[in-house]
Amino acid sequence: MKFSMIAIAAAALAAGVEGFSTVAAPRSVMRAAPLKMADAATDVDTKAALATAANEARGLAMDSIAAAHSGHMGLPLGCAEVGAVLYGSQMQYNPKDTQWINRDRFILSAGHGSMFLYSWLNLAGFDLSIEELKNFRQHHSQTPGHPEFPNSEHTTPGIECTTGPLGAGVSNAVGFAVSEKMAAARYNTEEHKIFGHHVFALAGDGCFQEGISAEAAQFAAHEKLDNLIILYDSNEVTLDKMAEYTQSEDIIKRYEAYGFETYEIDGHDLAVVEETIAAAKASDNGKPKFIKCNTIIGKGMEETEGTNAAHGEAGVPYVDKARASIGLPEEKWYVSEGTRDFFAGVQEKNGKIYDEWQNTYAAWKEANPDMAKELEDAVNDVTMPAEDMLAAIPEMGGDAEATRVSGYKVIQEIAKLVPNYISGSADLHGSTRNYINNGGNFGAGFDKSYAGKNLYFGIREHAMGAILNGIAYHGIFKASGSTFLVFVDYMRPTIRVASLAELNRVSYILTHDSIGVGEDGPTHQPVETVPGLRVIPNLDVFRPADAEETVAAYVSSVTRKEGPTALILSRQNLNQNTAMSAADRRAGAMKGGYIAKKETGDLDLIIIATGSEVQHALEAAADLPGARVVSMPCVELYERQSDDYKESILPSTVTKRIAMEAAVTPAWYKYASKVVGVDRFGFSAPGDIVMKELGMSAENLSAEIASMN
Repeated sequence: MKFSMIAIAAAALAAGVEGFSTVAAPRSVMRAAPLKMADAATDVDTKAALATAANEARGLAMDSIAAAHSGHMGLPLGCAEVGAVLYGSQMQYNPKDTQWINRDRFILSAGHGSMFLYSWLNLAGFDLSIEELKNFRQHHSQTPGHPEFPNSEHTTPGIECTTGPLGAGVSNAVGFAVSEKMAAARYNTEEHKIFGHHVFALAGDGCFQEGISAEAAQFAAHEKLDNLIILYDSNEVTLDKMAEYTQSEDIIKRYEAYGFETYEIDGHDLAVVEETIAAAKASDNGKPKFIKCNTIIGKGMEETEGTNAAHGEAGVPYVDKARASIGLPEEKWYVSEGTRDFFAGVQEKNGKIYDEWQNTYAAWKEANPDMAKELEDAVNDVTMPAEDMLAAIPEMGGDAEATRVSGYKVIQEIAKLVPNYISGSADLHGSTRNYINNGGNFGAGFDKSYAGKNLYFGIREHAMGAILNGIAYHGIFKASGSTFLVFVDYMRPTIRVASLAELNRVSYILTHDSIGVGEDGPTHQPVETVPGLRVIPNLDVFRPADAEETVAAYVSSVTRKEGPTALILSRQNLNQNTAMSAADRRAGAMKGGYIAKKETGDLDLIIIATGSEVQHALEAAADLPGARVVSMPCVELYERQSDDYKESILPSTVTKRIAMEAAVTPAWYKYASKVVGVDRFGFSAPGDIVMKELGMSAENLSAEIASMN
């Protein structure tokens, strides 16, 4: 192979990286094993190619950030050798088939360093052109400021997830690792192994300071997810100050205490980086891997390297000097012919692995046709049509019951109809009632296996949300997770990102939905929470009024294609609207809002209610011939209906309207001139007393209606 910068790259190998000072030796650096003489020439050529690619990736990042006058140079420059080893040597991928189910996954948890990822995707042969790099952070480009999972706004190939806030990506990676272990346990056979890949996450100090990463790491180690490899860009810098100003822990000891296998290396020594990652991949010892890569932030730009100034775009004025110092020509966005040739060779090598896998998959499919159909349906997100699913679920009956209890019955049916549906809880299965019977428990040890459908997250709501998202991003399973509604604020950032990323494979089961919680008091009685979820764009929030609406809520959550769903379920028993057929209630709920009781006289009043308040609306309307009751379990779904349908439910000519919900009131004024709600915190007492004292009763609703005359 010829490389236009071979001499420079060879010198780089001798000095660490061309043009850079040597990093101080870290505490415990893995050393590369001596090369056999027969392999020496090939190895030198490969390492030279990787060193060249690392510098050219630095150049791409500098040029793009300088053109945008916006972005973060520190990580792309500081982690270039890590990127070279991952994409040039150690990762299994095929840029021509970015959805290959057995590809290794790479997650950039430190998403602000996005030009690291975009540069390597371009070099590795993904369909991300130099023109797109030139348009970094520009409108309609495929290179947004932070990487975004393919959605209606961006379709950048090679982006595995929208990580969002720091710490989320490294926690998403745990979800990817869960999904891979689960897929391998379910679909691999003794004769054919179709799953067996690794999950890599690159994270920085901010990711490990955020508590979510600790929660996720505890879970990963406890469940022995040894397919997970975390790379820590340890550059001793945070945005405001040097890292020592705010942290003094021994992170290696912390991760060893969790149960990780740990390494500490010079992140600029290509041979050491390569050997360490190879060793981590080969170690199937039941321990996830944590590699502390000691790096210099902004490496190669002497004016800012090693300081917090390197974090952002402060280095833009020094780009030309830095490019020259690492041997790049004046041409911007320069990639040598040698680097393109090298990555063509990488593609050829990975292509052979891919082709071998395709042969294995074809043999597996022939031997296991039913299993293959199940897997391919899961990958392609094929489910039974919603109408058929509704018809397949038995009627729930007429006895009063909490919708969390209804949910328990429904989830059993969903698990039968959607084979790739799994669920978990943050230590609340007994209360949230989302355990899948006969589904087995996921994990290692005790009665668990990696094929289990029930996940025990422990008391880790924030990590649960990120892990659920990771499972969804991985693209095989539909995952739900449960906690009390009042605790959803612990995981709200993950719900926001799931909504932004249009993750339809994830849903949230949130029970104990109102002041009806009762005795636990105001700390556990949500009043602002449901309205707070409804303001998140692209999140469907279902608060069903009875068992049949609960059926619709679950069916909608697993058949929706555009984004996630939150299922809001009651602790206390609710009456069933048996005056209306089960089929009609289900069909109505699937439209988000419907007429739960039609007026028997001239329509002169509309009562709008949701969840546990629908029963009060029905009672209050019983003796009012001109009153219509509209149940609106999902405002977002209702708003997506046609104008004609909405006019048929809430005719604009009828302006006398009252809404009722056991929550803060402002949002309901969009639909009603008067709202009966709870604009204060509750108090500790039996739930029925709290409800009555705070006006959530048919009696009070009737009084409020009377006051409108």
